[in-house]
Amino acid sequence: MLKFSVAPKRVAEAFIFACEAELQAPKPGNVHIFASGHGMATQDFVDSAHVAAPFIADPNLTVGAKILAATKATWAAVGQNTNLGIILLCAPLAQAALNAATADLRLETSQLCKALGLDDARDAFQAIQLASPAGLGASTTDDVRAPAQTTLAAAMAQAAPRDRIAYQYAHDYCDIFDIGLKSLDRAREAGEDEILSTLTVYLAFLGSFQDSHIARKYGPHRAQSVLLEARSFIAQFSGAARSQRIAAALKWDAELKQKRLNPGTSADLTVATLFADKLGQSLANVPKNG
Repeated sequence: MLKFSVAPKRVAEAFIFACEAELQAPKPGNVHIFASGHGMATQDFVDSAHVAAPFIADPNLTVGAKILAATKATWAAVGQNTNLGIILLCAPLAQAALNAATADLRLETSQLCKALGLDDARDAFQAIQLASPAGLGASTTDDVRAPAQTTLAAAMAQAAPRDRIAYQYAHDYCDIFDIGLKSLDRAREAGEDEILSTLTVYLAFLGSFQDSHIARKYGPHRAQSVLLEARSFIAQFSGAARSQRIAAALKWDAELKQKRLNPGTSADLTVATLFADKLGQSLANVPKNG
């Protein structure tokens, strides 16, 4: 039987790479090396990535346990919610790569998410309560403030219509594979460097659907406004010179931050895309021991 699983060390390295690479791009409204924002600095995210990585990559932890342990480690290191969305998105991808029976990361992740149980929900709910993400509201069913009464798979399906991270669990990580990775591939084929490729992925998410983080904090009308701005930005600058694109991104970045608008979900999805890209490469190249 062929073995496709990725070594824990490579999973941890891929996670740290994805978190740090995302910070290199001038993502409008979000934290990056060109500008801090929303009470957070780039170093907070770097520190968070390094302390969370060992738990994300631990083959002995379930998905829920990964989420809880990585969230606790983050809070111990930086004292704020820098990466809950990243952890929620990356824990299943990591587990799928660690236990892969095939080289198909999408298939492995999809199957894994469908099997997430009650214990996973209990741990994930505890992590979400600890992180207290902005705009978190109550739900009539599967409220994260109450003890979990259902599986994490069911809870994410219930939350999917209002949260794009939960949507990934319930829809086979379709945004990561159909929007994120395809945008990344097109950017690379066009000769874009790593920074612009990451920016392209971020804008692809921002221009495809309302950002859940903005919608939770400020409502769907503000989220829709940012969505339309993103589409206008893409149409105006997608073919522009590198320096012009970066300058335009930083100008829009300042405008969004002045309005206190942070497309955090789009940033989290960008990290998950970079992570999935690295894991996919590793799965394609692991030793096949029969």
